[in-house]
Amino acid sequence: MSFRKILFWIHLIVGCVMGLVVLMMSFTGVLLTYEHQMIAWAERGYHSAPPSPDAERLPLAGLMAKVADSGEPPSTVTWEADPTAPVTVSWGRSKTLYVNAYTGEVVGEGEEGVRNFFREVTAWHRWFAAEGEGRAFWKGVTGASNLGFLFLIVSGMYLWLPKKWTSQSVRAVAWFRGGLAGKARDFNWHNVFGIWCAVPLFFIVATATFFSYQWPTKWLYQAVEGAAPPPRGGPGGGRPEEPPQIDPAAFAGVDALLAKVEQANPGWETIALATPRKLEGPVSFTVSSGGRGRPDLRKEVELDRESGAVVKTSGFADQSPGRRARTWVRWIHTGEVGGWIGQTIAGVASFAGVMLVWTGMMLSWRRFTAWRARRA
Repeated sequence: MSFRKILFWIHLIVGCVMGLVVLMMSFTGVLLTYEHQMIAWAERGYHSAPPSPDAERLPLAGLMAKVADSGEPPSTVTWEADPTAPVTVSWGRSKTLYVNAYTGEVVGEGEEGVRNFFREVTAWHRWFAAEGEGRAFWKGVTGASNLGFLFLIVSGMYLWLPKKWTSQSVRAVAWFRGGLAGKARDFNWHNVFGIWCAVPLFFIVATATFFSYQWPTKWLYQAVEGAAPPPRGGPGGGRPEEPPQIDPAAFAGVDALLAKVEQANPGWETIALATPRKLEGPVSFTVSSGGRGRPDLRKEVELDRESGAVVKTSGFADQSPGRRARTWVRWIHTGEVGGWIGQTIAGVASFAGVMLVWTGMMLSWRRFTAWRARRA
């Protein structure tokens, strides 16, 4: 038996065993393509024009007084360069308020219907939306199926190419052909989707392994640094269980520091303040000059509260090679590294995954029924 035939049968068996899980992950990947653009569109009503051309933002202390919460204090406050955008006040992932930057009025808590939809789709994408002990099991299933899908893509890169390079055989797999039905149509679609989407699918699926297992991160660090990655959580052992309450006086002078950060970064898009917990010590801002998928255009700046001098600046270039490489993984997986164009490519590749599973299963079923007919 030839190598191609052996590889074909392994390809077919892996596809049949893991096809339905891959189908689910690919379909939910399509739904998640423009998640953040759709959330932003749904919440576009939270934007409001300044009351006057020369209006200034409400001081931070006044804004915090408007959104005072009796429970845990907010973790971050984020401003956007767009003067009509609200200020985002976040309590981790548990709660978010959108506040008018000029009046302090709370304009909303986000479109929960849209956000819940995408949270549910993400849960299905990662672990079949299972809860409790079942989550670990289904996360293992999706992780193993993802590895199987990676094998299907790599082996498919060889199998999708024609055995003999003739004009007729190339036309059969190079592009969609009209007038086909049944096996011929499925064969044509399976090969076309595979050939044209193999490369983006490879990167999408390969980066997904980092979310299911720890060994890809170890391999990545070994490859670029020759050393193991640092332990998670750093030397401090994680976050404190009970965050300290914020002294309102801790916001004194922060507005002047924010203005200095804006002046020093004329191309900024968002500035996030890590809410200060005490009166002493530097104040930390995270400045982003690019979209979500550009960690290289993001940096952290710490300023002295009294003098306003920059105490520390740390950006993407200051990170270790291993950490820089690992940071790109998430944004390559979603395509956001390339902006909306990259997201579109990722979405098309995810749709190709749906079609590859569907046409592959149909081809396998036709092969099985033909075998039964011959036996009969």
